[in-house]
Amino acid sequence: MIATQAEMVENKVPLAYRDQCAHLSIPLNKCRQSEFYLPWKYEDERHTYEKCAYELVMERMLQMQKIHEEEARMKQKGTQSIPLIPKTANA
Repeated sequence: MIATQAEMVENKVPLAYRDQCAHLSIPLNKCRQSEFYLPWKYEDERHTYEKCAYELVMERMLQMQKIHEEEARMKQKGTQSIPLIPKTANA
């Protein structure tokens, strides 16, 4: 389940937190406010949100690792992944 833009605006989710875990941050923040930020009152919600955020970071790290490995392979072959000077049709 992913939160819609309208839900995020309605619940005042900051732009930095509008990612794939926003649907978990909305109930977490509601619980925080209703329980006066007592951490033992919303342990389950916080744990699920932090796990989701951790998995997102791990996913991004794996993607970057694949990109770096691909660039290393291209460098070994002697080609650049992104040419600095574009080749023209007549060159």
